[in-house]
Amino acid sequence: MKLVHQKCIYFSPIIVVAVIFIFILTLIPSVNQAPKNLPIAFVNADEGMTVPAKGKVNIGDQIKQNMKSSSTAQSSVKWIFVSTTKEVEKGLNNQKYYGALIIPKDFTKKQATLQTAQPNVPAIRLLVNQGMNTAASTIASQVLNGAVDKMNENMRLQIVKRFEQNGTQLSANQALALAAPIQKTVINVNETGTHSVNGNAPVSLFQPLWMASIAGAAVVFLAIKKITFSSRKEKIVNQVGFVIIGGILALAAGFGLAWLAEVVGITVPSFLDTALFLAIAYFSFFTLISAVLSWLGLKGLPIFVIILFFGAPLLSMAPEIMPDFYREWIDPWLPMRFMVDGVRELFFFGEHLTWNHSVSALALISLISLCAVFASALPASSVKKEKSHSI
Repeated sequence: MKLVHQKCIYFSPIIVVAVIFIFILTLIPSVNQAPKNLPIAFVNADEGMTVPAKGKVNIGDQIKQNMKSSSTAQSSVKWIFVSTTKEVEKGLNNQKYYGALIIPKDFTKKQATLQTAQPNVPAIRLLVNQGMNTAASTIASQVLNGAVDKMNENMRLQIVKRFEQNGTQLSANQALALAAPIQKTVINVNETGTHSVNGNAPVSLFQPLWMASIAGAAVVFLAIKKITFSSRKEKIVNQVGFVIIGGILALAAGFGLAWLAEVVGITVPSFLDTALFLAIAYFSFFTLISAVLSWLGLKGLPIFVIILFFGAPLLSMAPEIMPDFYREWIDPWLPMRFMVDGVRELFFFGEHLTWNHSVSALALISLISLCAVFASALPASSVKKEKSHSI
């Protein structure tokens, strides 16, 4: 059997195991998703009340102190104590908080009525920043609901104990109120809607755009490699043509992807803004990949395939859920993160295409990449040859 005489056959088990090893590494960030210091806002608007023999009573302040004492550096939640509801709403829209717990101004007054014949159950508002991150907002919702459930349990025990000490029997209204002595109203803000791939539409759009960037850069690179340049000037002029071609590809990719997203059923709030932003993202990726190819050749292409497999799982995760190593050393350097953040702002936060952080970051990547592409047209050997000819 001639096959056994091929040396590559003996290396195939090693290659197979190596491929499995590389791909299993991509699962590490997703294996143990434990949130750490997930920022959730807390607003105590409770005005309290004056009680005979007790003086000023403010249950909202007591809850606030309990929250502060329960927070540690290693807590899954980081409670951010905010002064006003308006400040919270601004923070939610600016993606500072994954959720918020708001105690109303009449909380103590209504809580005091639970021991009267006409109980008036106090209410707490829970805000969940749904568009910020699907997984993190789900965790925030669970934390907020759990916090109110714990308050309910503590308040129920305290009130029942007072009734027992006073030897008073509960009326039907009081018993009904004590079933849930604190009402909670859950409100989703910056909602993802029903046609957003469960809130993961920004991440879903990344992969086709990234692969199209790799394909476009590879095709243009191979086309340029076939051209013979007679001078350095001609090569530089050709690079200008490269930029124009990249712009055309970017517009085609941006508008094409936005249109196809609508075709498959994804809700695109502003087609023009989304298409133009995707075009900017494509051009940034295209120039980045082209810069590496211009210096390393096609052997640089696997770098971006590996970035895809290692980076894609992180894009759907909030930084507070990532392991420390990935959050501090991998996530900040992922170029596709700016694309996902920008699309999320357009889709879920009512933003329009402006010169924001995402656009400026993508533009900076493009600028640096273009400098590298043009620099590749000026190798030292070419400069020396031109100088020798001029002499």
